[in-house]
Amino acid sequence: MATQGWKALEAEGQLPATAWRKERQWALDMGLPGAESITDRDIPTFARGELPHFAGINTFMKAPYIENVRDVGKYDAAVIGIPFDSGTTYRPGTRFGPQGIRRISALYTPYNYELGVDLREQMTLCDVGDVFTIPANLEKSFDQITRGVAHVFSSGALPIMLGGDHSIGFPCVRGIAQCTDKKIGIIHFDRHIDIQEKDLDERMHTTPWFWATNLPNVPAVNLVQLGIGGWQVPREGVQVARARSTNVLTIADIEKFGIEKSAEIALDLAWKDADAVYISFDVDSIDCGFVPGTGWPEPGGFLPREALKLLGLVCAQGICGFEVVEVSPPYDTSDITALMGVRVVVEALGALAAHGKLGSHRSIINKPVTY
Repeated sequence: MATQGWKALEAEGQLPATAWRKERQWALDMGLPGAESITDRDIPTFARGELPHFAGINTFMKAPYIENVRDVGKYDAAVIGIPFDSGTTYRPGTRFGPQGIRRISALYTPYNYELGVDLREQMTLCDVGDVFTIPANLEKSFDQITRGVAHVFSSGALPIMLGGDHSIGFPCVRGIAQCTDKKIGIIHFDRHIDIQEKDLDERMHTTPWFWATNLPNVPAVNLVQLGIGGWQVPREGVQVARARSTNVLTIADIEKFGIEKSAEIALDLAWKDADAVYISFDVDSIDCGFVPGTGWPEPGGFLPREALKLLGLVCAQGICGFEVVEVSPPYDTSDITALMGVRVVVEALGALAAHGKLGSHRSIINKPVTY
């Protein structure tokens, strides 16, 4: 019976288990062999690696913590925490987003049944910890964020940012854009348009794409915004989007076209005359019934499975960076918003692995920085 379920059963048998065996041996070497009463001799005395899911140090997906950030280039991708919420204009709390996402990421394994992907076997991932942001100072924090992202991108590792409020979108893109003279498109999942020049007289989380598309190699015509709508879209931002000819698909548009066609449209627009695409995923793009832990919840957004399907399709062509933003643990319930933050990251990585696009971003690094 040629169902996806049966094909997935078959596909698992083709995956290697080399890295899993290596990790289990490492766990024994580092954590001491288990007590004599333990039948499973792969269990160490001290928890190391993936198991058990309720124990261990909470890096993202139990990935190795890279204490010396100069070693980041040894990995295919690197998780960067950006604990920053000074750009919020309503309720703060996203400075705890990286912490919350890492904590609940222990729930996951690196294997996805439907995709037939095992990230442990098909890529190397590390966690470089958090950027040292400066509370109540946006510009100094932006400079810190740009420097950290540029360092990781220049090393060849794919930067995966855990926010943090959406104001970090600008310094994250700036960090990548300064390392290349190639053109970068942006695919932005959100309920909010986030492209006005200022908010409350500062570059708040409603402004990142105004400043990102001011960069010389990040054209506004390659900005594609998915899910925009509702009663929280400032007219100032709409006016900028119209003047700069950005591309907006509402939830109604996506329902009309369907997920596959919407992904095709987004890719065509983001990649037109561009050399790479950056993905920005705001969790509030998903209906707030599923993601209560966010600063500006808005009903009427994506269902989780719609967002995940669309995200996987647009990532399958390759990306130069990824951010998930606006996870606010103080407002969360049972970690479900933080878990969505984890899921969108692994969905993106899974799509890259499944389609052979891991490392494709390295071809545009022609102005690497060194510090």
